[in-house]
Amino acid sequence: MAAAPDIKILVVDDSAIMRRIIKNHLAILGYKNIREAPNGRKALEVLSGEKIDLILSDWCMQGMYGIDLLRAVRTDTSLANIPFIMISAEAQQHFIDEAFDEKVNSYIIKPFTREMLEKQISEVLIDRV
Repeated sequence: MAAAPDIKILVVDDSAIMRRIIKNHLAILGYKNIREAPNGRKALEVLSGEKIDLILSDWCMQGMYGIDLLRAVRTDTSLANIPFIMISAEAQQHFIDEAFDEKVNSYIIKPFTREMLEKQISEVLIDRV
């Protein structure tokens, strides 16, 4: 699936380097409308101010964990349908199960490749473009 340039993606990670890596992957894949936040609290500020089409979030962050951001998104009726992909080094099954219990759309374990990211985004957005 070719990237839709008008898709607005929010990248949430407390590592500026990881945000840059993800944004570079997204740019190569054709996504140009990318926002970023260093933690869940800042992500909620972005979400309250603009329409976001996809959230890519780390799990373990200072300020507010990605799982708490996921819960906040899923319980807010204006945000609940935004596709959410967790990108995390937390590879233990209980983390993955918890994320899916909270209605995450996909879970990518770090380290990951651009191809893995592209595949998961394509699967999550297939019905939305």
